[in-house]
Amino acid sequence: MAPAVKATAHLSFANNTQVSITRAGCGSTKVCVETPTDCDPAGNDTCLFGSAVAAAPVAPNGAEVTVQLRGNSTGYIALGLTADQTQGNTMLFICAQNSSDGGKFFFRTMKRNNTDKMLSATETPVKEIRGLVNGSLIQCEFVVPNVNASTTRNTQDTSFKVLLGSGPVTGSMIGAFAVALTSGVLNLADPSGNGTNTTVAPTTAGAGSVLHSYALLLLLGVVALSFTHRA
Repeated sequence: MAPAVKATAHLSFANNTQVSITRAGCGSTKVCVETPTDCDPAGNDTCLFGSAVAAAPVAPNGAEVTVQLRGNSTGYIALGLTADQTQGNTMLFICAQNSSDGGKFFFRTMKRNNTDKMLSATETPVKEIRGLVNGSLIQCEFVVPNVNASTTRNTQDTSFKVLLGSGPVTGSMIGAFAVALTSGVLNLADPSGNGTNTTVAPTTAGAGSVLHSYALLLLLGVVALSFTHRA
């Protein structure tokens, strides 16, 4: 396992931003994944919960995806999107607290190699980020524009496997990502077509952490997953 590396920058937000995450709309207006199965994020302290809603994709930019994430960690929780769990990459969206800074909420994105499970620095546009930390409970909401599972810009695909997991944070150092759940293939633009619970058995934990800087805005294009951005 690679050692944790101190990040030089991250997006930081107010600790008391209003965030309310429930199961309302699961299977009808939003795709939901959770562990334990069917747990209630509004009242279950052990519930690791994520949801996603994708607007209709527009070529060549892809779809805009609204994400909610809720879980317990003294470090971070994360939601990942991948087109293929065994190869290519997973795009990770990390909601975290900095224990050395009073538990202040911060957010960042990383890329996980699906072959060796290592994390690496990446940058993808994310907007409307809101986060709340209350003890070990972390809740966050954010919007990811221009999401496309296809490597071909003229082909729009909103079908992904969704990963949920967590990991440690020491100061601004991100530790290994431990996968708690990996879903089957879910179409983020068609919640009703996926059913209310389509998740499969958890996978083993991933490893690695990276130096992550928000100095650049990069176009992420990978073999199994691409997030395209057009100015």
